[in-house]
Amino acid sequence: MPSDGATRTQGAPQTGRRSTTVNPRAAHLAMALHCVAEQSGEISRAGISAATGLNRSTACSLIEELIDGGLVREVRDTGTTTRVKAGRPGTGLGLRDDGPAGLGIDVNVDYTAVCVVDLTGKVRYKHVVSEDQRGQGTREVLDRIARLARGAQNAAEDDGLILCGSAVAVPGIVDRRGATVTLAPNLGWHDLDVAEVLPADVHGERATLDNEANFAALSEQDLIRDGASYLYVSGQIGVGSGIVLDGRLYRGAHGWSGEIGHLTIDRDGPECPCGRRGCLERYAGHEAILRAAGVTAGAGTMLGVRPTAELIAGRAAAGDPATLAALARAGQVLGFALAGCLNLLDVGTIVLGGIYRDLAPWIGPEVEREVRAAFLGARWAQPEVRAAAYGAEAPALGAARSVVRDVINDPMRWLAR
Repeated sequence: MPSDGATRTQGAPQTGRRSTTVNPRAAHLAMALHCVAEQSGEISRAGISAATGLNRSTACSLIEELIDGGLVREVRDTGTTTRVKAGRPGTGLGLRDDGPAGLGIDVNVDYTAVCVVDLTGKVRYKHVVSEDQRGQGTREVLDRIARLARGAQNAAEDDGLILCGSAVAVPGIVDRRGATVTLAPNLGWHDLDVAEVLPADVHGERATLDNEANFAALSEQDLIRDGASYLYVSGQIGVGSGIVLDGRLYRGAHGWSGEIGHLTIDRDGPECPCGRRGCLERYAGHEAILRAAGVTAGAGTMLGVRPTAELIAGRAAAGDPATLAALARAGQVLGFALAGCLNLLDVGTIVLGGIYRDLAPWIGPEVEREVRAAFLGARWAQPEVRAAAYGAEAPALGAARSVVRDVINDPMRWLAR
């Protein structure tokens, strides 16, 4: 099974990157590739025929096309595939791990990360550069992104992979076409075309952009695979969320959904970089937690695993009163905001990502208490509050997997390259 949790064509998570296919041959290829992705190494040509309802000759023709196109490989003598004759296993089929690959880039306030995954969803390359990017010139940041992207592309090619696309996660609002950063307040960006500095893929297409919490939400492979509805909340310098409904990412009419960090907690509260006052991130973002705990921002250095969060977690585990009080307050305010979201969306799960993943033992119980108190449906259906599957790498990983997911959803585009 691919580690991106790909599902059948109609239930596949959408990122707004490409439209669904309508050509019958393209649709049948996608059906066949989804079957291989879901049961990699454990399904045969006969199994594809049975699973899709296509006749045997058509299923075999589709698989041969996918094999010739470098997307599928044969896995012989697995002993677990569909048996075509008594005592003889069929030839298993699996996704190739030496063909198309996706590049994911996460541009955040205090670090930039790049990640390359192959068609199976396995991470083949990862690199993180830690640097506070607030106050830096836009060109300086874009040049850094371009250098990291080229380095990842070279590493992928050295590993025998071919980049089939790239996706960029940013801490802000992205327009619905996924082409321009409309507003990233903590970076001071507005109406900025980030994709222009990145290398085009093999089709000559530019990178796709999306909010970092949206891509991080797509890294929750088990929830995506199950077609779940959940709210992924990511704590960084700011606070963002990704909304997934029935296994599909919801981006809103203009691509502005999920900006939970700018829900107003107190109109007379502290000023926010977005220009408003009293936003949630000013109370529950990681700099707010640091301040409340009496820790200076320079006490931790970004190395890709959120040492700032680890620092706070270490102080909390040691029983530091100021840190415990800061986490309790952040959890209460966050839970209050999330309860309002649940009253609107009625999703079954809250996923705590970013720094909240490391701080879940202290923040999670406070969130649960607030949700029980303020969510109208809590008496009958208490939402699950859980830590995210991945930490700081989640946005870049989700971005990269969204690229290879596009290949699985529409293999005809790759085959026609």
